[in-house]
Amino acid sequence: MKVRGLLQRIEELTRPVDDATRRSMEERWLELPEAVRTPSQAIGRHGVGCEGTHGVFPRCNFACTPCYHSADANQVRVDGEHTLQEVEAQMNFLEQHRGPRAHAQLIGGEVSLLSPEDHASALSIMRSHGREPMSFTHGDIDYDYLKKVALDAHGKARFKRISFAGHFDTTMRGRRGLRTPTSEAELNPYRQRFCEYFERLKKETGTSYYLAHNMTITPENVGQIADVLRDCSSMGFSMFSFQPAAYIGNDKRWKGAYRELSADDVWAEMERGVGSRLVYKAIQVGDERCNRTAWGFYVGSTWHSILDDRDPRDMEARDAFYRYLGGVHFNAPLPLLALRLGRIALSNPKLLLMAFRWVFRTLHRVGGVRTLLKNKVRPMTFVMHRFMDAAQVNPAWELMEQGIVSDDPAIAEVQERLKACSYAMAHPETGRVVPACVQHGVLDPQENLALKELLPLPRRRERTSPPDIVTTARG
Repeated sequence: MKVRGLLQRIEELTRPVDDATRRSMEERWLELPEAVRTPSQAIGRHGVGCEGTHGVFPRCNFACTPCYHSADANQVRVDGEHTLQEVEAQMNFLEQHRGPRAHAQLIGGEVSLLSPEDHASALSIMRSHGREPMSFTHGDIDYDYLKKVALDAHGKARFKRISFAGHFDTTMRGRRGLRTPTSEAELNPYRQRFCEYFERLKKETGTSYYLAHNMTITPENVGQIADVLRDCSSMGFSMFSFQPAAYIGNDKRWKGAYRELSADDVWAEMERGVGSRLVYKAIQVGDERCNRTAWGFYVGSTWHSILDDRDPRDMEARDAFYRYLGGVHFNAPLPLLALRLGRIALSNPKLLLMAFRWVFRTLHRVGGVRTLLKNKVRPMTFVMHRFMDAAQVNPAWELMEQGIVSDDPAIAEVQERLKACSYAMAHPETGRVVPACVQHGVLDPQENLALKELLPLPRRRERTSPPDIVTTARG
C-alpha cells in the first residue's frame, strides 16, 4: 500500500496540469463571450487571466492627471496590518475560486508607502497562495527600501526573484527632482536609475528580477511613445505596457480629450518605436478591444515575434501548444517541470518535431545562429490595456447584476468586454470576482469611503498657539 501511495503521489506531482488548474480553465472558458472564444484565445486555454489587489493601501503620494483612484483614496491611512489581512483574504479566495496559480499584482495606491517588512510579507502571502506577485510603484523609491524588501533581518534573500512595475510618464506629479515633467525624455534618467537599482540588487544579493514599464497615454504624450521605446528598451525592462487614459476615478484630475485616441493610434506609435510589426493577433488575452499583447525578443536592436500570424505553420504550433501544454506551470522547479514536459513528449512525440521546426523557422527569421551569437538576446513583451470610462461601465454592470443583456449596442459591447476581462479582483465578503473596470469605475468610490472611516489619517499635532485658536485639522 505504501508503494502504491508513493507511485500515486509521483504521478500527481508529474502530471502536466493538475486537476484544479484544468477545472478552473474550463470554467473560465465557458464564462467567455462566444465572440472571444477564438483559436488565439489564451484565457481558459493556458490560464485564467491576471489578478490584482484592491483596498489594501489606496493612498498615493503623487498627484497624477488623470488619476484612476477615487477622490477619497488619499484620505485612507496606510496600515500594514490591514494590508496583510486583506491580501490574505483576497489571495485565499482567488486560490479557491480561480485555481492554484496565477499572476497577481500587489497594487493600490503606492506600494512603497508600505514598510519594507509589510511589503515583503504581502509578497510572501501571495506566493503562499500560488500567485506570482508583481509590485506596482511610481518608481520614486530608494535603493535601501528595495534592499530591505528583498532581504530579511539577517541579510538573507527572501525571494529568488522579485517583479516590479514602474510607472513613468508626464501625467505624473510629485517625483523627487522632477515634480512636473514636461516631456517623456526628461524622465529617462529616472527610468534608468530604477532599472539600475535592480541590477545592483542582483549583483549584491543574487535576487533576480522582472521589470515592467507602465505609461498612461494622452493626446499630449502619444507622439512620444516611439522615443521612449527607442531610448529605454535596453535599460532592463522586460515589458512595456501602455494604457490610453480613461475617465475613471477622481474627476477633478481629468484633463483633455482622452477619447481622441484609438487603439490603432497607440499601437502604431508603439510599432514606430520598436521598428517592427508587433504581432498581437497570434495570441489573444481576453477581448482585443481591451488588450493587445505582442510576445517576442530582441536580437541586438531588432525585435522579433515568437509567432508569425501570417504563417499557418506557426498557427498550427500555437494550437498544439494550447492543446498539449495549456495550463502547464512553467515556473515550477526545473526538475519537476522537466518530468512534466517529458510525460507530454512521450505521449505526443510529434510535438518534438513541431517544436524543432518552429525553432528552425525562428532562427531563419532572425538571421541564423551566427546572428544570435553576435548579438544579445533579450525577451520583450509589448502590451496595450484599454480601460473603459466609468460612465460606460456603471450602466452596463447594473444591468449585468440583474442578468440583463442590454439592447443598446454600446452598452452591450461594454458588457461583452467585462465578461472577457483578463484582470480580476476578489471580494471574499460577497463571494465575487469582479473585472478591474468594475472595481475602479463602480466599487472603489464606496469602498474608499468606508476605508476612510476605518483607517482615518492621523490628526496633525497641536502647535503652541493662542488658546482661542484651534490648530488641529485632518490631513
